[in-house]
Amino acid sequence: MIRPLALRTAAEARRELERIGVDPAGIDRMLPKLELLPILIPRIKPAAANILKQELLSLGGDAAVARGTVACSLEATDALLIASRKQLHVLCGKLAQQPFGLAPLAQELRELLQNLTAPADSWQLAQRTLTLQRPLIMGILNVTPDSFSDGGCFCSPDAAVDHALQMVEQGADLIDIGAESTRPGAPLVTAEEELRRLMPVLERLSGQITVPISIDTWKAPVAQATLAAGAEIINDISGLTFDPTLSEVVARRQAGLVLMHTRGRPDRMQQDTRYQDLLGDVAAFLAASLQTAAAAGIPAERIVLDPGIGFGKDTAGNLELLRRLRELRGLGRPLLVGTSRKRFIGATLGRDDTRDRLLGTAATVALAVTEGAAILRVHDVAAMRDVADMAHHIATTST
Repeated sequence: MIRPLALRTAAEARRELERIGVDPAGIDRMLPKLELLPILIPRIKPAAANILKQELLSLGGDAAVARGTVACSLEATDALLIASRKQLHVLCGKLAQQPFGLAPLAQELRELLQNLTAPADSWQLAQRTLTLQRPLIMGILNVTPDSFSDGGCFCSPDAAVDHALQMVEQGADLIDIGAESTRPGAPLVTAEEELRRLMPVLERLSGQITVPISIDTWKAPVAQATLAAGAEIINDISGLTFDPTLSEVVARRQAGLVLMHTRGRPDRMQQDTRYQDLLGDVAAFLAASLQTAAAAGIPAERIVLDPGIGFGKDTAGNLELLRRLRELRGLGRPLLVGTSRKRFIGATLGRDDTRDRLLGTAATVALAVTEGAAILRVHDVAAMRDVADMAHHIATTST
């Protein structure tokens, strides 16, 4: 029986060629031909698009462009390159001497191919390096009275510390402490109030647990105080867009940094969830956040990216992000995904009570891992540790 093969990685393709008994030298020649890699290039001049199409056709590939591109009757067009990795590498060499902005485009394409070929496998913090050879579990510790799932459960320092210790025992690789709810419609909290909630818990935890502590904040004063008290990571839901001085604090303390995509502050972010190109907007936002971080002196090795599931997206948008998460690997940094108990799971499955969203969360965690997520931010650590590990083994274990 003939059948299509789901060869998602170069390693899987190599194993299949070896099973057939292909000569080793032949395997090296054939591997690049088996990896078709569609690349979208937005808004380029028709003259540049025509050259791209001609060059790819000469290599056995193709480029999809808008009608009217050949006659140059358009101001600009998107171009979808349809080619193998080998053809794309050859294309870069052909474009290096071409006009119409194709030379810098070739360099950008080279960097993209490099990011996809050798994804980041570690996360550098000030005092240690976290390996990403298996998915990391980030346990959520909300010391808030109004978080959507567990608000009020861990407001007392004793309850918060006990819960953090329990999550570490259950397999959490990091603990993320938040003192301001970021649920849709949540009111803003002052930096002083955040610190009042955070510091008693952080001061006790930093001497009791060995895993890194992350602080879920976008405010520079909160980051400054908590990093000085033992936190190692700042998890910024704004991608460095809410507080322009936050990047300076992170750079000075050499902290790890999570940059997340959102659209507006939590109290307004769900007012407009329409996108013409959701993945394109998310990727462009995160690329701009990376540039802001670099300008502040934060090395890329200290940064993880979060597409912002539930932040300025509707249910369909959240599902699309999960389904197409792999597209964001081209940004070259590890991906963190936080779906735990969120509203889109309840909307999809008809589960109004957040406590009934465990299995829905498990499905999203498994898919996120197979699509390239390196870090999973979750409430239910023990269950999601198993889910992430199982999905990882399915996706990576050789036979």
